[in-house]
Amino acid sequence: MTLSPEAQERLEDIVELQPTKNGTLQERWGMDSGSEVHSYLESELKEYYYRNEDSLICATPEAEAVAAGEETDSSERVVDVSDIEAATLDVLPGPDDEPQSVVATLHALQDAGEGVDVDDVRSVLHGLVDKGAVERVRKTVPTFRLVLDRENIVIR
Repeated sequence: MTLSPEAQERLEDIVELQPTKNGTLQERWGMDSGSEVHSYLESELKEYYYRNEDSLICATPEAEAVAAGEETDSSERVVDVSDIEAATLDVLPGPDDEPQSVVATLHALQDAGEGVDVDDVRSVLHGLVDKGAVERVRKTVPTFRLVLDRENIVIR
């Protein structure tokens, strides 16, 4: 994705200030409200940020690379994850497979020896969606699968 000069500057602000709040970016960017910041992020930089467990705005590893002027390989994604997130990536279906539900992921994690409950799994899956490693597929119930082949997700 090619960014406009303004979007590139704002991405660099996110990298510099992370983790940050809408209010901080509102002030930096001269916007009228936090809602305006949120709208901008969703429309222009959606692929480059996520919100951490404290709802603070963080740059994705890809955003950090783009801000640093490095080339990014869209066939590989580097993702900073916790142990439970790594275990979840191990049990999710690949990008070409049928996605699985939160409950199916819970059972797969429990079968792998992880002591998690359904709320933990739901939270982990949504966090991995935010980090760009997992996609949410809307069906009757939300289902999930990897965005890339397992070998193309580098876990740090």
